[in-house]
Amino acid sequence: MKNIFLIGMPSSGKTTLGKKLARALGYRFVDLDKLIVNDQKKSIPEIFQEKGEAYFREVESRILQDTRPDHWLVVSTGGGAPCFFDNMDFIKKNGISLFLDVPPAELASRILKHGKDDRPLLSGVIELEKELQERLLVRLPFYERADFTIQNNTSEVRKLVHMLAPLL
Repeated sequence: MKNIFLIGMPSSGKTTLGKKLARALGYRFVDLDKLIVNDQKKSIPEIFQEKGEAYFREVESRILQDTRPDHWLVVSTGGGAPCFFDNMDFIKKNGISLFLDVPPAELASRILKHGKDDRPLLSGVIELEKELQERLLVRLPFYERADFTIQNNTSEVRKLVHMLAPLL
C-alpha cells in the first residue's frame, strides 16, 4: 500500500488529519518533525538556534528520504519540507501527496490559539498573517504539485478515505 504524505503550511492540520486518516485506513501515522527531534535529541527551535536552518533542512531531507515506500504510512511533513532539495520529487515518487490548503488568516488564528512558540521561522513575527501569506506564495509552486488539494477542511476523513481507496 502506498504511503500518504501530507503537505502544507504550519497549522494547516497535517497532524490532526494525519492521525485521523491513519486510523481510518489502518496505516501508521508518522510526524516528520518528531522524527527529526528524536534523531537530533533536540527540539526544532534548539536545532535552528544551534545549527541553523540549512542544517535542519539537510536533516529533514535525510529523514524524509529514509521513509520506506509502500509501508502503510501517513506522513505529516514540516511546512517547508517539500520546498528543499528534491523532497517533493521524492514525495511524488513514493506515495500519494495531499496539500492542505488553508488561508493565511486561518493559519494565523490557529497559530495564535496554539500559544506555543515552537515554530522557529515564525517566532516573534509581528505581522503573522502577512508573513504566512508571503511564505505561502514562495511555497505554493511546490505544494501545487501534490496529487490532491484539500481546501481548508480536515474533518471530512470519510470522504477522503473514499477518494484515496482506489489509489492505495
